[in-house]
Amino acid sequence: MDGTALLALLALAPIAVVGVLLVGFRVPAKYAMPAGYAVVVAVAVGVWRVEWAAVAASTVQGLILAAGLLYIIFGALLLLATLTESGAIRTIRATFTGISPDRRVQAVIIGWLFGSFIEGASGFGTPAAVVAPLLLALGFPAMAAVMVGLVIQSTPVSFGAVGTPILVGVAGGLSGTPEADAHAAETGVGFAGMIDAIGLQTVLLHAAVGTLIPVFLCAMLTGFYGGRRRFSDGLAVWPFALFSALAMVIPSVLYNAFLGVEFTSLLGGLTGLLIVLAAARAGFLVPERVWDFPPRERWEERWTGRLAPGDGEAAAEEAPRIGLLRAWSPYLIAAGLLVATRMIVPLKEWLEGVRIGADGLFGTAIGEGVQPLYSPGGVFILVCLVTYGLHRMDRRRIAASWRTAGAQLAGAAVALLFAVPLVRVFINSGPEFSAGGLESMPLTLAGEAAALAGEGWPLFAPWIGALGAFVAGSNTVSNLMFSLFQFSTAEQIGAPPETVVAVQAVGGAAGNMVTVHNVVAASAVVGLLGREGDLIRQTALPLLYYLLAAGALAHLAVYGVGLTPGAAVLAALLAVLAGAVWAVHRRDAAEAVRAQAGGGA
Repeated sequence: MDGTALLALLALAPIAVVGVLLVGFRVPAKYAMPAGYAVVVAVAVGVWRVEWAAVAASTVQGLILAAGLLYIIFGALLLLATLTESGAIRTIRATFTGISPDRRVQAVIIGWLFGSFIEGASGFGTPAAVVAPLLLALGFPAMAAVMVGLVIQSTPVSFGAVGTPILVGVAGGLSGTPEADAHAAETGVGFAGMIDAIGLQTVLLHAAVGTLIPVFLCAMLTGFYGGRRRFSDGLAVWPFALFSALAMVIPSVLYNAFLGVEFTSLLGGLTGLLIVLAAARAGFLVPERVWDFPPRERWEERWTGRLAPGDGEAAAEEAPRIGLLRAWSPYLIAAGLLVATRMIVPLKEWLEGVRIGADGLFGTAIGEGVQPLYSPGGVFILVCLVTYGLHRMDRRRIAASWRTAGAQLAGAAVALLFAVPLVRVFINSGPEFSAGGLESMPLTLAGEAAALAGEGWPLFAPWIGALGAFVAGSNTVSNLMFSLFQFSTAEQIGAPPETVVAVQAVGGAAGNMVTVHNVVAASAVVGLLGREGDLIRQTALPLLYYLLAAGALAHLAVYGVGLTPGAAVLAALLAVLAGAVWAVHRRDAAEAVRAQAGGGA
């Protein structure tokens, strides 16, 4: 083993420790993340020779970022508790059960469509913080609600927060670099045109791969949380799931092509939501046989957390009945404010100007700050204040909502207060912060992977994007870290750099499904703690599909259709998916025969 390979293994060590503890041994994140932090500090100081001042500054930077995440979590918790205490949750629940009592339909509409719209408006893990508690309030097990919220954080993520992962992540990673500037000049489209081309290829890859995500979502819901644990119960709703997928991805492609990356997920999710709501109300493709979770007494203990479905229902029953518009108004106001604060430039700049933090920590170039007014957490809290008046809540109910939210917040704090500093030490390990002269740990890992892959790199490019998102907790940061690396690697192997950078952005979006930040944050808003490993194991299934499919399609885009590795991977993936569907139906048919034989006896 040469020195570069050994360095790559050492760089992988902190991630491997966290992954093995979370997934392999089911250790709660509040214990796994401190262990990972200790390992990353040891590797950074002992091998990369990162200065202690940089380690301390990175740690403080991580703590400030973690405080910002906890602020968002608290706002989401407070909004849920407020709606529960006011009685609005009862009306909201009736809204969706009125469209369809089928839990698969509810998961697609709330998770895939409403979640995509929220992702387009706000991003940064906000969809799970909104979707998971809403599903919990509708009667989903806490773990199932979080799983739905995580799986949908894939297809719309590359264009979340009004296109930030592309406009800030990709553009910021390539801006001012000789390679990107030379390529933009050579193609004659300019830098902005090149970014638009990357964005278009990104949405096309997402449209091709993401169309099956609602089908995955329904199958996982019934396979992991159904009374009979049958994936086929989810597959049975495939016409509705595919229709819902196309209702979002087709408009997303059109908005991207004609309006720009900012509106891709924002208007794509909203358009899909309106189309599918109208279709579902008319009964179009809605399954006749309703699927529901088993009775609550048969739920596994691991499915539920401290905030169980129905918590607060007694208080809600005592509250005055809330009309449909008033009940939904907090979510509508939240969505409107998120859109307004991201799209009205003077308002956006004013809110971003209020910053709490520090720069030049411990004499380094490292700094960080929190923007409390611009953060989704601030939007959620403002909406709660407005809701007190809209729903005519008394002091007792308001106080109860704050007590509930505060008690739930403590559970996520330990994991995030170690997870985010781990990430910042990992990222801030480059030559500007160390005496060793080595590339940072993420770039060392990526460089070794590219050296091993050669011309097959497009197959592996999305995995680097996912790795960056898993480590950094953000598609935007992953793109900032790796866009130039992906661009340069593409030029070295003679591939179109726009395609390789696009598949990096797709992989970074898919990586959000297993990002520890998102898992911990989404779990916290429904009171589910210590189940992070279980959730990562479940969401790893659609992640694996997403990365394999995106890599294969990118390889085909680069080298054409033929007897290529990309074609082989795509054919194998389709064969595995078809075989899985066949095996599921064969098992169900065998069970039906046995049931009939038993009934006849």
